[in-house]
Amino acid sequence: MHPDRFASGGDAERRASMQWTTRLNEAYRTLRSPVLRAKYLLELEGVDLAFETNTAMPADFLMRHMELREALEAAGESKSASELDELRESLRADRAGLERALADAIDARKDYEAAADLTRKLMFLDKLDIEIDVAYESLEA
Repeated sequence: MHPDRFASGGDAERRASMQWTTRLNEAYRTLRSPVLRAKYLLELEGVDLAFETNTAMPADFLMRHMELREALEAAGESKSASELDELRESLRADRAGLERALADAIDARKDYEAAADLTRKLMFLDKLDIEIDVAYESLEA
């Protein structure tokens, strides 16, 4: 389906190739990302994730998230790459645990409501990971 294979083809073939390539790239991104993959699998099961309206999180998760945010703020203020490295490592450990729990909820237990909650938690951590990237960039500037 690669567009280069249809470069000498007609307009319809080139257009179809581009459309298929776009769909394949989207599918690859979805399968590669634990959050996007979970969202897709849950949608297949008819689970409404309600990300925009359901932002309720357990108190222990919110406390952990606040701790991570405070650590990010402190690392940014001190301009410490090593603190950011430690924070990212801690975040990766948290993500890995959530991803294992998510796989168990979807695959083993078929508990899609729990999987939706875990997916929302992963989304929080994804956002924090992006903010860590921004903090690294500010260190380089």
